[in-house]
Amino acid sequence: MDNGVFLITLGLLFLGGLAADQFSRVTRMPRVTMLLLLGLLVGQSGLDILPAAATVWFEPLSAVALTMVAFLLGGELTRENMTQHGRAILAISLCVVAGTSVLVWGGLVLLGLDPGLALLLGAIATATAPAAIADVIHQSGIRNGFTETLSGIVAVDDIWGLIVFAVCLALVQQSGGWAAPLVGAAHDIGGAILLGAVVGLPAAFLTGRLAPGEPSQTEAVGVVFLTVGLSLWLDVSFLLAGMTAGALIANLARHHDYAFHEIENIEWPFMILFFVLAGASLELGALFSLGWIAAAYVALRIVARLLAGEVGARLGRVPPAERHAYGPALLPQAGVAVGMALVASETIPEWGAVLMTLTVAATVFFEIIGPPCTLAILRRVARASSSDS
Repeated sequence: MDNGVFLITLGLLFLGGLAADQFSRVTRMPRVTMLLLLGLLVGQSGLDILPAAATVWFEPLSAVALTMVAFLLGGELTRENMTQHGRAILAISLCVVAGTSVLVWGGLVLLGLDPGLALLLGAIATATAPAAIADVIHQSGIRNGFTETLSGIVAVDDIWGLIVFAVCLALVQQSGGWAAPLVGAAHDIGGAILLGAVVGLPAAFLTGRLAPGEPSQTEAVGVVFLTVGLSLWLDVSFLLAGMTAGALIANLARHHDYAFHEIENIEWPFMILFFVLAGASLELGALFSLGWIAAAYVALRIVARLLAGEVGARLGRVPPAERHAYGPALLPQAGVAVGMALVASETIPEWGAVLMTLTVAATVFFEIIGPPCTLAILRRVARASSSDS
């Protein structure tokens, strides 16, 4: 792409993102949803005015944006938060992952889908959207026990989802046995946690020394980009690496007043590009071309989130005002699901078209309807808590 066109496109995307942000304030809709709809409008399923080369930016930009979110989510996994909300975080995250995979798989099998394909779709359905949920929480301005628990759930549930996906892929794989997918999962998860420790431990003690109180913007950018680059180079999960590093910094850097203030200051431009390009990547006809499979997958995932969230909330002994809230708040789905589908389609090519088409289309669908649900739930729980107190 010509450098001039590249810079013009970036400028227009940033200004369009600003307009979408302002429109979301007027309509009280989540800005994530507005950005996705903007991407859908300018992308291949809309006006098709976004340069084709712009899709090349999506992978590195999404990696940077999601790693920033991962640092912020890891920062929620402090000793204080886990002591206060740890039971609820573990109970709800495990129930939601297990319940989603089983109910989506079982429902699709009962409707006549191949059991192996249904099993993979059930595993893919476990993924959530940490970036969308974190941004909705930030936009709402609400900070209470519910948002702290929700952030903790989002920080760990993709770990359980990746493990479930690896096991399901091993079950349906026709060649290579159990070894290949399980070794791959161990490398992705274990390598990411190790990398997060390698980055996070020294960062916890070295950052924030130049200007006491919190890391400088340069330090924050350097740590994030180092984590992203090493994760891509080593082919491990940048989400898990960022969460691990963020958790270590938040727990060990006692000289910080707030470790991630500068990341919050710089993440929004990256998030604009991430969500707009995600919306632009959708082929609108893809969801409808799959017919009943797509409709069943979407309906089953919604039902599974509602039921499993309810069970997990009761096991986690959350306050009564929150018991019905976690399922609908966890509807958004994002890039981790697409990554799972890509791995599965490469392993089992005959299912590749269905897996990728359904996952990409359903992911954008859940990113459009999910954030408004999350925002509505945040406000409802906040009102209920204030009326009880």
